[in-house]
Amino acid sequence: MKWKRKANRLPPNKARKIIHVDMDAFFASVEQRDNPELRGKPIAVGGSKMRGVVAAASYEARVFGVRSAMPSVTAKRLCPHLIFVKHNFERYKEVSHQIREIFLSYTDLVEPLSLDEAFLDVTEPKRGPASATLIAKAIRQEIYETTQLTASAGVSFNKFLAKVASDINKPNGMKVITREEAPAFLASLPVKDFHGVGKKTAERMGRMGFRSGADLMALSELEMASRFGKMGRHLYKIVNGLDDRPVNPNRIRKSVGAERTYSEDVSTRAIMRGKLDWLAEKIFSYLKERDNYGRTITLKMKSPDFIIHTRSKSFSGEVRSLSALKEIAYQLLDENIEDVPVVRLLGLSVSNLERENPDGVQLLIPFDGEEE
Repeated sequence: MKWKRKANRLPPNKARKIIHVDMDAFFASVEQRDNPELRGKPIAVGGSKMRGVVAAASYEARVFGVRSAMPSVTAKRLCPHLIFVKHNFERYKEVSHQIREIFLSYTDLVEPLSLDEAFLDVTEPKRGPASATLIAKAIRQEIYETTQLTASAGVSFNKFLAKVASDINKPNGMKVITREEAPAFLASLPVKDFHGVGKKTAERMGRMGFRSGADLMALSELEMASRFGKMGRHLYKIVNGLDDRPVNPNRIRKSVGAERTYSEDVSTRAIMRGKLDWLAEKIFSYLKERDNYGRTITLKMKSPDFIIHTRSKSFSGEVRSLSALKEIAYQLLDENIEDVPVVRLLGLSVSNLERENPDGVQLLIPFDGEEE
C-alpha cells in the first residue's frame, strides 16, 4: 500500500511558515547554462523563426516584450536578433527533480505547481534554522550551488501572500511579508492580483468602484458573497489575510479538456488538424468565458487498436489565444503522427490553470452536435 503525505492542517491559532519558490526563466535559463554561447543573449525556447509558439523567454528577450505562449513570428518581430532554441523537456524534468530533492530535504510538505515552482510548509522543518526566511535563503543558495540556476522566493504565513511575494523581487530575489505587514500590503494590492480574480472580473469590479484591496476590505463576508457570488467568500478570506489553505503534497493537477471518438478512423494530417481546431475552439471558449488559462497543453491520440498516446508541452506563461492553442496542438500532432498515423479518438486538454477548477479533478467539457 502506498501512503500519501498528509497536508498540514494546523490549529487556527498557530501560524504557518510558507515559502513559495519560483525558478527564474527556468527553461531558458537551463539552455543558457548548458550552452555558454547563449548567455546574456535574448533566446526563446521552442518554436522557430517562421512558425510555432514560444515556450519560454530569457530575461534578455523579455526586455523586448517577448513572452511565453507568444507566436514565434510575433516574437521575432519584437526582437529581430532573437535566438530560437529547441526545447529539451527531459532535461528540464531532470533539473526539476534535483530542485525537488532540495525542497524535500527541508520538509515533506512540498506542493509542486509546475516543473519550476512549488509551495513549501516549513513550520516544522526537517533540518536547518527555525526561521522560514533563513530556510528560503538556504534553499535558494543550495539550488544555485547544485544547478547554477537562480530562484526567487516569497515567504509569509499563508499561500497567497507567499506566491505574490515571490514575484516582487524577480529575478534572483526574495520578499518576506510578515503578519504585521500583511494588512497594509493587501490594502495596496490591485484587485486583479488577488487569487481567483481574472481580467474580466477585475474590470467588472472596477466599474463597481473596487480597485484595490482597501476597497474590498470595507465589505463584510456576506456583502462579498452577495456581490461576487461563490467567489466572494473565498475572496473575503484572501483580502483579509485569512487564507487557510494547507500546503498539499498530494495535489492532483486539474485540467479542462475535450475529446471525440470518431465513427470512422482518421488517417490524414489535414483532417486531424480540422478535428483539433474544433476541440481547441470548444476548450478556448470555456477558458475565455472564465478568464482562466493554463500553461500545459496535452494531446491525446487513441489508435484503432485502442492504445492511448499522450504528449504535452508546457510553457512558462499561460496560453491566452486560440491561435496559439491551435498551433501548439498542430505541433504535438506533427511530432507524433508517425507513431500514430491513424486515430479513432483525439483529445486536447489545458492544465496548470491559473485558478483550480472548484468542481472535480478534471473537467471534460460536455458538448452536443458534430464538428462543422
